[in-house]
Amino acid sequence: MGRRFLFEIGTEEIPAGFMIPALSFMEGFIKRAFNENRIEHGTIETYGTPRRLSVLVDGVSETQRDKVEEVMGPPASVAFDGEGKPTKAALGFAKGQGVDVEALQVKETPKGAYVYVIREEKGGSTKELLPGILEKLVRSIPFRKSMRWAEREIRFARPIHWFLALFGEEVVEFEIEGIRSGRITWGHRFLAPGPIELHRPEEYVETLRNAKVIVDHRERRDLVWEQVKEEAARVGGVPLEDKGLIEEVNFLVEYPVATCGTFDPEFLELPPEVLITPMKEHQKYFPVFDHSGRLMNHFVVVNNTLAPDMDLITQGNERVLRARLADARFFFQEDKEIPLMEMLERLKDVVFQEKLGTSYEKVMRFRQLAALIARQVTPDKMDLVDRTALLCKADLESQMVYEFPELQGVMGREYARIQGEPEEVYLGIFEHYLPRFSGDNLPTTVTGAIVGIADRIDTIVGCFGIGLIPTGSEDPYGIRRDALGIVHVIFHKGFRISLNALIEKSLEILGDKVERDPVQVRSDVLSFLRQRLYHMWVSDGSRHDLVDAVLSAGFDDMVAAYKRLKCLEAFSQDPSFEALMITFKRVVNILPKGFISETVEPHLFETQEERALYQALLDLEGRVKALVEREEYTEALRTIATLKEKVDAFFDGVLVMTEDERIRDNRLALLKRIANLFMGLADLSKVVVGK
Repeated sequence: MGRRFLFEIGTEEIPAGFMIPALSFMEGFIKRAFNENRIEHGTIETYGTPRRLSVLVDGVSETQRDKVEEVMGPPASVAFDGEGKPTKAALGFAKGQGVDVEALQVKETPKGAYVYVIREEKGGSTKELLPGILEKLVRSIPFRKSMRWAEREIRFARPIHWFLALFGEEVVEFEIEGIRSGRITWGHRFLAPGPIELHRPEEYVETLRNAKVIVDHRERRDLVWEQVKEEAARVGGVPLEDKGLIEEVNFLVEYPVATCGTFDPEFLELPPEVLITPMKEHQKYFPVFDHSGRLMNHFVVVNNTLAPDMDLITQGNERVLRARLADARFFFQEDKEIPLMEMLERLKDVVFQEKLGTSYEKVMRFRQLAALIARQVTPDKMDLVDRTALLCKADLESQMVYEFPELQGVMGREYARIQGEPEEVYLGIFEHYLPRFSGDNLPTTVTGAIVGIADRIDTIVGCFGIGLIPTGSEDPYGIRRDALGIVHVIFHKGFRISLNALIEKSLEILGDKVERDPVQVRSDVLSFLRQRLYHMWVSDGSRHDLVDAVLSAGFDDMVAAYKRLKCLEAFSQDPSFEALMITFKRVVNILPKGFISETVEPHLFETQEERALYQALLDLEGRVKALVEREEYTEALRTIATLKEKVDAFFDGVLVMTEDERIRDNRLALLKRIANLFMGLADLSKVVVGK
């Protein structure tokens, strides 16, 4: 059955955002460490509060599994002579393995009899192994920021105060820089501040519950949300359901107690986001809405203590929020009197990136890119797109966005609306930021969509142009997010635009700000966007080889590339697809790398098979190209498939790689023409046969 094992790291309050990654790491570390050390175990559960990181493991074996290792040596016929005496080979193998020659064993294998050394290692005590595992765990947990404290060298998110380590009823004894493990944990900082002695891991969750600590963060999260909903319902409303906010609040408290507060109704005259942002982002309050979706003058706060008079706690939160909202109202009233064009001028003094210039310069660059896109997709709205591009960053110089950066775009929309800009302009100012994160809304306006693409292209090409290319986890300018945003917006709007043309125009506009070879920058940016497309389509369920095949044939027009993928996927369900791929892969694979000639000279044909194939190619070549141009990809695939029989006959009856160079190149040129029929759709060499 084994014993239960419990380990808790007690600390000062750890930032909420650090908790889930740390708990996930702890679970994975313990699983790997136990497996590497041959320690049998059952389920692993983690628990976390702001003041503790814990792991509880069921069914931990008392000892390691025994280890049996077999090392194969030379064949028995080499290791022993005709009289059965060990040879130099046997003596050398035994010496190398650190055993007497008498310990060698002979085993039969499929290759014959071989000499083996069989080592048996008895499993050691789990309790003796745990201290080393735990010390390594503590020193390995990654945090975005760590700190040292007192005279200690160890780094951790916050100062460590205690270790609780129990293997069954026994303490796992170890020490890190004066912090010794034991069976003591601590309750809630205010409601049960004393030490608590644990006798066995089974007591952990309930003992801490009695000490006003809900240690299971999953249970505590559900409790937080239930309390928030109940408090909002008391005033006839529903709370903002924000999973990120719920998770953050969950790791700010050990014993949640929700209360509902109120604020002056006159603040409701402000745009809702101006009220929601201070509540949610700064105070971690839950805004409350009525059942029609309108913001109410109420909020729910989750406290970390149960006071004799909770009204006093609520009133304190009301005072804090009142001051925040008063500041917001002041900033809003001041800002709305300043023309957005004046704010735009101030961007001349704001550096976007040292080598790429000011934010004003950036606006002027992507304004040109937006015009290029608008000319292709909505020429009747070029003026609206231009106005949106011109004003979309102006609110960065507003007092409101300076105080609440989360409101960029939101305030630009509100100020533009107040100052009389057309609806598609003020909505586009906000929507050019969409999507801001995975799963976010996409732009509804064509102005927002176009300006958003232009802004992101400028950022990506500019950063690649000066060598700021994302590597690993480093992506300070959010280039991966920008690339995904471009992809999602183009597909959402169905824009038929050329990526190559956009990148080339961006490089032209950036001019001498680009420090790297523009040809290489263009190639790198296209490769970067290709990766985003590949991962997105594969994540959506498409076969990786079909995605690779389609992208390898080109994705300058991403909408067209996606249509080709869907047609190829449908075509791949045809029973004849595999045989067809085998045939046409022969065409692709026989072509020497770098062979480019497509000039076929019929007078050089020597066989009926090559004449028949060439005639069939002439009959359908123009038709296939026309079908591809009309994006009738399925019909194009079917048409190309009619060549299969003649291609098979060609390979059966013709020696392509003949010694006569002119005859050989002529046959290769014929095959190159056939391969290029498919290259308008997909690169067949990427398709995996038999999937």
